[in-house]
Amino acid sequence: MSVRRLLVLGAFAFVACRRNESANDQDQHVVSYDSSTVRLLTKRDTLRLRVELAKTQDQRTMGLMERHHLAEDAGMLFLFDSAQAPDAGFWMYRTRIPLDIAYVDSNGVIASIMAMAPCTATLAAGCPTYNPGVPYRFALEVNSGYFARHGVTVGSSIIPIDLAAARGAPAKR
Repeated sequence: MSVRRLLVLGAFAFVACRRNESANDQDQHVVSYDSSTVRLLTKRDTLRLRVELAKTQDQRTMGLMERHHLAEDAGMLFLFDSAQAPDAGFWMYRTRIPLDIAYVDSNGVIASIMAMAPCTATLAAGCPTYNPGVPYRFALEVNSGYFARHGVTVGSSIIPIDLAAARGAPAKR
């Protein structure tokens, strides 16, 4: 085989590897989400946070799985039609980034905050569940450390978001 042919084949192999590497570095969005902006009210500040809305069972099941990055001012808000039990927690199966989760009551008040680590188990059963220990109606996931950096604690609130509209119901006037 000629040197020129070897160089051409080597260049193709390099490009193919780089293209495959780039595809693996990108987040895989299997489910689409609506988005909104919420405000977090703390004792010292009001923060704006861009959130994707997990309204359906498929969206809630997928959550932030297979994401490799989440912007600093972004998160995912999980919306439920009714209060969830204190032992109905979240897990980190196939979730690649460390997250914090705030379990939020029907009034928008944060009732529990937990740090969650990525789970490397190949089966979902091998991942721990992060149970809030309190009933909740919404859950907010953000990058690990976000709540601590911004003074978001139990008792902080998510304000105002028309959660009825976010769930697809007509807004109350």
